[in-house]
Amino acid sequence: AGSKLASHLKGETLKGLAYAVGSITLKPLRGCKTNDFMESYALNVIGAAEAIKASLPGLKKGSGGATKDGSSPSSIVLFSSIAAQRGLANHAVIGSSKAAVEGLTVSLAAEFAPAIRVNCIAPSLTGGGSKMAKIMTDNEKIAEAVAKAHPLPRLGDPADSADAAAFLLSPESSWTTGMILPVDGGRSCILK
Repeated sequence: AGSKLASHLKGETLKGLAYAVGSITLKPLRGCKTNDFMESYALNVIGAAEAIKASLPGLKKGSGGATKDGSSPSSIVLFSSIAAQRGLANHAVIGSSKAAVEGLTVSLAAEFAPAIRVNCIAPSLTGGGSKMAKIMTDNEKIAEAVAKAHPLPRLGDPADSADAAAFLLSPESSWTTGMILPVDGGRSCILK
């Protein structure tokens, strides 16, 4: 897939890349198979790395003279989860994959600076029609309980993460790189 994307993007100028692909495998560790971990890692981490590799020529071209003239460098935004840093039961598969995405974020931020910025959004459970979260959001009792676990007591909305990504991709965040931005109603840092 990476070589196909690279071929498609050949010669293009890119100012940003958002890798907003994910999965959510929720089950206790005793029920997890090796393949659950491998598939999650392949989609969330290897997929991100391949998309970034395929986009690098265009992102470098999009940064132009950013390192010399003070203009905004190109930007990459990845997506993690609060499960990467906050222990949540039955999240071993997705928590470990998304922790790897956060490691990839900070490593690439160091590697690509100053020409390309790399940041990551770590949302909590998002409603609003998210297919991945349907198993929890379609159950009114579960959705209500999860919403109440947030200091700002609601489920996330897709626009919450989209707005954060738009900011991280924009020149307004031109001095921001290597950051993991929680978009989680305070759940990752405030005990309730």
